Amino acid sequence: MKKTVLFACTLFLLSIGSLFGQNTYEFLNLDMSARAASLGGSYVTNGDDPNVIFYNPAGLEMITGTPVSFSFVKHVLDINLASLAYSTDLKNVGRVGAAIEYINYGTFTQADEFGNKTGTFGAGEVAALFGYSNQLDQNFYYGTNLKLIYSKIANRSSTAIAIDLGLHYSLKSQLMDFGFAVMNLGTEMSSYYSTKEALPLDVVFGVAKKMEHLPLRLSLDFHNLNDNSTNFGSKLKAFAFGAEFTLSKVLRLRFGYDNQRRNDLTIGSFAGLAGFNVGLGLVIAKYNFDYGFSSLGLMGAIHRITISTAL
Repeated sequence: MKKTVLFACTLFLLSIGSLFGQNTYEFLNLDMSARAASLGGSYVTNGDDPNVIFYNPAGLEMITGTPVSFSFVKHVLDINLASLAYSTDLKNVGRVGAAIEYINYGTFTQADEFGNKTGTFGAGEVAALFGYSNQLDQNFYYGTNLKLIYSKIANRSSTAIAIDLGLHYSLKSQLMDFGFAVMNLGTEMSSYYSTKEALPLDVVFGVAKKMEHLPLRLSLDFHNLNDNSTNFGSKLKAFAFGAEFTLSKVLRLRFGYDNQRRNDLTIGSFAGLAGFNVGLGLVIAKYNFDYGFSSLGLMGAIHRITISTAL
């Protein structure tokens, strides 16, 4: 009798699909950075963190130096994620960035077509990003990423290629920033089976305001503006809000809210604290240490840690 992992793979795909959405490679929409996550994912207007490459490549142009950032994410069950981001300036060329993000879904029971256990198998996905950004005009920046994606479940695998496009405008007189990005615009090159799936395309617009007389920066992002709903109000439901308090040169407090996540994790009429996020940032010597906590309501919580070289 020929043994197969089809049964187990099918259950795995159904469970991941119900948890994260209808597209493949949904891990691309997960917040890797502890700082970004604690702000609810409202990060399209950022310009001082190499992790902005995951949100809007145009923000790379405003970064100085050659920062490196590593993040680890403890998700629910046995799901773990990690990422590494880097950015540097190339004279007379522009600023470039590179990053990698990886997710491991843990170990699963392998079974044949009759449900007999035959062993175990693993599953994971990885994406490599190569970014470029430059100045379009005064206080106006653009950027793009090339993204190579690989996914493997047991003995099945798939690959994809995508690009990200971004714009960033700083209204310095008003201490405001505007960001726009089209993320994960691409296609599968090879699929698990004969049917190719869509990538998690996300069109994002955001605005941020730094208070003039308070150590506070507020940010608001609208995701999924590419939603095909004919109701304009429905397109604005996937919003995220963040607040970052700079209490001193070494301490920052962060709060965030993700409305789409709260709606997705509401069970019946109960959502608990789903969609709410908090975080802490410390600057010690030449390093930034960030922690982020994200509630998933009844499903549990996500913990993130990021260590970066200071700008």
